[in-house]
Amino acid sequence: MLQVKLIITGDDFGYCPRRNQGIVDCFLAGAVSNVSLLVNGSAAADAAKLARRYNIPIGLHANLSEGSPVCEVLKTNSSLLNQDGFFHGKMGFRTALSKGLLKMSEVKQELKAQVELFRELTGHLPPHMDGHQHVHVLPEVRNVFAEVLEEYGIKYTRVPIEPGLHNCDWIPPSLMDFYLGVEEDSFNTVDVFTKHGIRWADIYIGLSTMGRSMSVSSIQSAIDSAVLQRPPRAAQSGSVTVELMVHPGYPSVPPVGGCGEGPDDFSQSWERLHELQTLIKPELQSHYKSRNIQLCSFKDL
Repeated sequence: MLQVKLIITGDDFGYCPRRNQGIVDCFLAGAVSNVSLLVNGSAAADAAKLARRYNIPIGLHANLSEGSPVCEVLKTNSSLLNQDGFFHGKMGFRTALSKGLLKMSEVKQELKAQVELFRELTGHLPPHMDGHQHVHVLPEVRNVFAEVLEEYGIKYTRVPIEPGLHNCDWIPPSLMDFYLGVEEDSFNTVDVFTKHGIRWADIYIGLSTMGRSMSVSSIQSAIDSAVLQRPPRAAQSGSVTVELMVHPGYPSVPPVGGCGEGPDDFSQSWERLHELQTLIKPELQSHYKSRNIQLCSFKDL
């Protein structure tokens, strides 16, 4: 029987105390096996302490789009900031990039500062590093991101190409447009990451199962269909690695939380709690057992 190694990554660890608690509760219930830390999150230091206390495998969720930079020299005068002195935002970052307004030297400076702060908070380098709002696969950014990972010897990242995404007719058109953009950027990133010796899970899922789209059956079918479409290299080895990206938590309550600007709508949404409640359901755990699915983290690969 094919061995499936499933990495369930809880993103946005460090965003706020309630988000931290929700992710820890998921980890203790065996529903999340790995976390990604926002070092510019308002509760990042608390998150790092929780990871140490409960021995939670933790990597870096590099953030160039929400809140404030961690690099001191970029906090006042930088191409990465809007007129209010914060990062440009999920779409604003993409617009500024397409207009050639972002200095890649400053992107590199900020990414390195986030790696250093991660090391300061956790006592070690991140075994994996991905991008908040998928900024790490964007043109130009992907090259700088790969250089930083190679410099620090960080072996693993995330490439958000989800099998079967085009058939997910329940995803609203505006969101699907964004996801298809992420997919295209990801396809164009593969060669760059490969050239720098960076690796990622054989299969990525998480766009089709996010928020209100998450259910026991949507996770089961996403894993099952992804495994059926596994890449040839995984088919030969007898085992396949899958990363499931999730965003569980107890919804943020303003003004607490965020990365410098307070919590956003995404973090305050009922969908964070919906994800938490779905992930901890016993029928998911028994599905993993029946399918020979072993939960693990990037450092176990």
